[in-house]
Amino acid sequence: MHSIFRCNSFFIGANCREAINSGRADFVPIFLSEIPLLFRRNLITPDVALISVSSPDQHGFCTLGPSVDCSRAAIQNARYIVGLVNPNMPRTFGDGMVHLSHFDAVVQGDLPLPQMKHGVPTEVEKQIGRIIATNLIQDGATLQMGIGSIPDAVLAALWSHRDLGIHTEMFSDGVVDLVEAGAITNARKTIHPGKIVGGFAVGTQRLYDFMDNNPFIVMLDIAFVNNTAIISQNPKVTAINSCIEIDLTGQVCADSIGTRMYSGVGGQIDFLRGAALSVDGLGKPILALPSVTKNGESKIVPYLKKGAGVVTSRAHAHFIVTEYGIASLFGKNLRQRAYELIKIAHPDHRENLEKESFERLKCMPSP
Repeated sequence: MHSIFRCNSFFIGANCREAINSGRADFVPIFLSEIPLLFRRNLITPDVALISVSSPDQHGFCTLGPSVDCSRAAIQNARYIVGLVNPNMPRTFGDGMVHLSHFDAVVQGDLPLPQMKHGVPTEVEKQIGRIIATNLIQDGATLQMGIGSIPDAVLAALWSHRDLGIHTEMFSDGVVDLVEAGAITNARKTIHPGKIVGGFAVGTQRLYDFMDNNPFIVMLDIAFVNNTAIISQNPKVTAINSCIEIDLTGQVCADSIGTRMYSGVGGQIDFLRGAALSVDGLGKPILALPSVTKNGESKIVPYLKKGAGVVTSRAHAHFIVTEYGIASLFGKNLRQRAYELIKIAHPDHRENLEKESFERLKCMPSP
C-alpha cells in the first residue's frame, strides 16, 4: 500500500523501522509527554481515530484498556471515531473511560491481544540489574522503567525491597511479580498513593488478566503521567532507561545507530528530569547498557557515530551503569566524566578509550 498510505510515526518499532529507513515512511522526533499537544493544539487533526476498547459495562462505558497514553487526546480531537469492541480487552480504571455515545461507529471484534513475551536475561543483563537494585534503588522508591531486558532484569532483582511505588509511562509482567511478592505497595507515593500509575502496558496474557477490573492500577493520559512537574512530586523517583551508546562527555544516543533510525525519543527525558528534580532530593536518573555490543564493540565511545541522535544531553546524564559498575556524572567536569565512564567500560577497550580521551580533551582523564 506504499503508493496509497504513508505512515507518520511518533516512535519507531519493528513494524515501521524498515519503511522509515528506506524513505517510504516518516518519523516525528518528539517527547512522549508532548504528543497529546499535537492533537490539542490542532497541529494534527485526525480525520478518523480507530480505537480498540473493552466491552461496555451496564452504563455503556468502554475503556481504552492497557493503552490510554496518547489515544485519549486523539479521540478527543478526531472528527470521526470508530471503536473496535474487543471482549479480550481488560477493563481499566483512570482516564480511559469512553461512553458508547461518543463513537460514530462500533465494530465487534473478538481478537487476541498482542503479546510480548520476555526472553531470558543474559548474565550481563542480570549483573546490571543486580548493581542497580543493590546500589541505587531504596525502599519506598517510586520507579519508572523503560522497555527491554535490562529494566526487566532490574525488576527481577527487587524481591527483597519494600514499599516500592510505580509511576511509569509503561510497565509489563515484571511488575505483577513484585506486586505478588509484596515489594510494590505504592504506599509512600505522593501522586495517586496506593495505586500503580501508567500510560500503557504490554506483556503476556498474565499481565492483561492482572489489569482487568483492578482498582490497584490507574491508566492515565500520558501528558499527565510524563509531566516532569508531576513525576518529581513522588518520593525517591528512580528512572531506569536504556540507550544505544554514550560518548566520553556524557552525550547519550538512544534513538538511532548512526544515521539509521532505530527507536524514538519516548519518555526518557521526561523521567530523567523528573527523577533529577525529585522534591526530596533523593531521585536517581539512571541509564543502563551493556559495555559492548554483540559484536564486541564498545558502547562507551570517544565520539558518537556520524548521524547519531543525542536524546539525553550531557547535562541530563547522571548515573550510567554497565556490568562493570556505576559512573556518576552529575557535577563532574569533562575529564572526570571520561575517567568515570572508562572505569565501567569493558576492560578490552579501556586503554584505547583513555588514548582517545586524551586526544579529544587534551588532558588525561582524572578523578
